[in-house]
Amino acid sequence: AVKPWLDYFDNPGGALLGLITAAFSIGAVVAIPFVPYTNDRIGRKHSITIGSSIIVLGVILQTAAVNIEMFLVSRLILGIGIPFCISGASQLIAELTHPRHTSVINGLFNESWYAGAIIAAGVTLGTFNMPNNWAWRIPSLLQVAPSLLQLTFIWFIPESPRWLVSRDRSDEAFEILVKYHGEGDRESPLVLAEFAEIQTTVRFEMENSKRRWVELLQTPGNRRRVAVAVCVGFFSQWSGNGLVSYYLAKVLATVGISDKRKQNQINLGLTCWNLVTGITGAFLTKKLNRRTQYMIAFVGMTVVFACWTGASAQYANTKNQQAAGAVVGMIFVYYMFYTIMHPLTYVFITEVFPFVHRSKGVGIVQLATRAAASFNQFVNPIGLGALQWKYYIVYVVWLAIETTIIWFLYPETKGPTLEELGRLFEDENPMAKGKMDPDAERGYSEADVKGETIHLEK
Repeated sequence: AVKPWLDYFDNPGGALLGLITAAFSIGAVVAIPFVPYTNDRIGRKHSITIGSSIIVLGVILQTAAVNIEMFLVSRLILGIGIPFCISGASQLIAELTHPRHTSVINGLFNESWYAGAIIAAGVTLGTFNMPNNWAWRIPSLLQVAPSLLQLTFIWFIPESPRWLVSRDRSDEAFEILVKYHGEGDRESPLVLAEFAEIQTTVRFEMENSKRRWVELLQTPGNRRRVAVAVCVGFFSQWSGNGLVSYYLAKVLATVGISDKRKQNQINLGLTCWNLVTGITGAFLTKKLNRRTQYMIAFVGMTVVFACWTGASAQYANTKNQQAAGAVVGMIFVYYMFYTIMHPLTYVFITEVFPFVHRSKGVGIVQLATRAAASFNQFVNPIGLGALQWKYYIVYVVWLAIETTIIWFLYPETKGPTLEELGRLFEDENPMAKGKMDPDAERGYSEADVKGETIHLEK
């Protein structure tokens, strides 16, 4: 932590420090039950606007904090705002972008987190040695930049055509599809095919659903969707990444790297590496099936984490500096596999849930993510402190369990349109092995995407 922050707030520790760390996740959990109603009733764009406005308020309070209670409340408010933004943005991207580019753009959306993290790490590194409170107030203040950009430019972005159809605004939806998918051609075969399928499917779903949370537990298909959403959320935080995300300093200290500036430099380098590999992972969504990409990532993470554990054990027993270097290297290799998986989070979940429950599906992922993050924040430091490198063995075993669950639970969703995917879990074979075309993007043929003919692959 930054020394002026520790001094200003009287070096908080123990339960209070844990509460400050977890406050962000607590705020998010409080907001999540309300996020789907905002998305479904007033639109994806307005959900982003509400979230960004709440974040601006939180940033102002955090930057101006004069006591620990004010800082804690600011963290809660920031946590409340973020689910509105993430839910609205992920659905807007999935439902608005051209079908040929949806997975890549939604993957890049999730990986853009690392771009912000690079700036945050760089700013923190730059202000680290400042002797006054601006050492922590400047990083706090700069958190406002993304929200201000969103509040400025959101008005130039169209609303989701699918949401517009659900609100009986089909004419507006058609004009958006013509402009952004048909390049102004009102007779574009792709646009006509998309619009017809969106109208039919969304209206059918709206007429046959009361859009209540309890519906997610009433059919085998929906229960499977919920199970997938919970796993996607938990696995995004429980795959060992929480050790580095929150406690990189403690992990590096186990192999003798305790210099704070050196730790910050490694953190900045790792964040830059994650952005590069994450962007690569986003583009892989166009080439690989979803299950294939998940399996490559989780098998890779399991193997690398085992090697990481072995190198840590060797250093603990021999103080071998080569083993310490190997641990740092393994952290980078591990994150290469993690960021192959990371772009899939909102690509996959927006495909798994049909329109009427998509907001709730994203909310479940967020809820599971925050719950898992809270676990990381409270349990990981205890495990590291008590067991040192032996604590890594827990994650090696758990990663193997996660890999097995993914193999049996996750369906293949690459290929069909969002509307066709609404029927996926009602199929007799939810994993649909061998049915998906790995070269397809949504259910429209290449000719459709190029505007040559109307053809829907059923």
